[in-house]
Parts: sequence; structure tokens; C-alpha cells
Amino acid sequence: MKNFMKYIIWTVVIGIIYYIGFRFQFHFKEEAHRNFNMLPAVIYGTFLPVFFGILLRLPRLITEIYEKKEWTVNWAKLITIGLPTLYITFVPLLSFTFLGKYIPFMFEIILLEGTTISGLILGYVLLDSIKKQ
Repeated sequence: MKNFMKYIIWTVVIGIIYYIGFRFQFHFKEEAHRNFNMLPAVIYGTFLPVFFGILLRLPRLITEIYEKKEWTVNWAKLITIGLPTLYITFVPLLSFTFLGKYIPFMFEIILLEGTTISGLILGYVLLDSIKKQ
């Protein structure tokens, strides 16, 4: 029963943060349409899914913190999963830099809006790669 209540409370907290986060994203998109400045909306839209991925992994990390074990980093997972998702997640931001015309698959990633799922995966993998042995 204790775990059940913990999961319900955590789900409500994530739901509230999700609601507030997307209200801010809607505000940033409206401002971008008014001012023709897309950079704040793109920055926020890039980091929001990463933040939610971190939130999804955070309860298990908190329980691992209380264990008396040594911390390690799973470099294989971080490199094989983290680097490609990092690239896909940050392609919209990189398109605003001088490297924008040299980025492979930039238009496909932006048109398919594949950055949300990759941002969730990136945030989750960042915390999941740090574990106790």
C-alpha cells in the first residue's frame, strides 16, 4: 500500500508539472509568432522532454541514493543510447548556429518532430547510466 500511494503521488506531481510545462510551451510559441523570434520556444521545447525523462527516472535514483554502494557510470549505455539521442534532441538548437547547414538529417528530424521522444529517452538514460554497484 505504501508503494501504491508513492506511485500515485508521483504520477500526480508529474501530471501537474506536465500541465504547467506545456502551458509555458504554448506561451513561448505564441510569443514566437508575435515577435518572430523562435529561439526561446525552440530552447524550451528542446529541454522540456529531457526534463520529463529525468523526472521519470528520478524515483528510482532516490531509492538508489539510500543504498550503501559505490557509484558507477554505465559508459556503454551512455555512449550507445545517449549520444544519438543527444544529437536528435539538439538538432533544432544546432540549426540556429553557424553549423545549421552542415548538420546531417536536420530537415528530416525537424519535419518529423522526432525530438520529443528522443529527449525523453535522453533524460532517462542520463540518470539510468549513473548507478550503484
